[in-house]
Amino acid sequence: MYSEEYRFSLSTGDLIFLNQNWYVTHAGLLGLARRRHCRGIDVSPVAELCNSGLSRYAFRAAVYTSGVCKGFVGYGDADPSNVSPLVHGAEMRVAETRAVNRDLRKAYGIGICSVEEIGSFAEPVPSPHKSKKLPPQPVNGKNGNYGGPKVRDRLCQLIRQHQLDANLVKSYAVDLCGSAEGLGQIFCFGINASAP
Repeated sequence: MYSEEYRFSLSTGDLIFLNQNWYVTHAGLLGLARRRHCRGIDVSPVAELCNSGLSRYAFRAAVYTSGVCKGFVGYGDADPSNVSPLVHGAEMRVAETRAVNRDLRKAYGIGICSVEEIGSFAEPVPSPHKSKKLPPQPVNGKNGNYGGPKVRDRLCQLIRQHQLDANLVKSYAVDLCGSAEGLGQIFCFGINASAP
């Protein structure tokens, strides 16, 4: 897996799971470049493909992995049609980041896309199964938590309410906390994410 081979960490945000796919982040790629002693990254706009009036930008990046490397080249583009509405007005920075990310992925052989490279999702990605949000349900008898909130109870409730995969939630927590043994008392085992 990418987290082992490249020393990416979920807890520091190097990888992200979004819409049923794994993506590497810009921070994760820069961390990898630092760990691999990257010699430099050269980024410049591709003037003939840029139009500031339309907020359309394209950048070329070259990554030098060693002193003798001739450079890996990658391009990134952005315009209002392929970025989130949250970053409209920042298309130039998005294009530059995308160029750097594509180039770092090429230079270091990363086969998964970076989250910054994906375009805007105008509409939510349809789920392969019809999901419905379930209301919160008590997890410890009639009154829920016997007088005091517990981490395990709250996690069980969130897993059920949002129909999460309990094993995936546990793996995130293990990566964050460092040990599955310490989490054994926190997680409610046997929860089926699709069960009410």
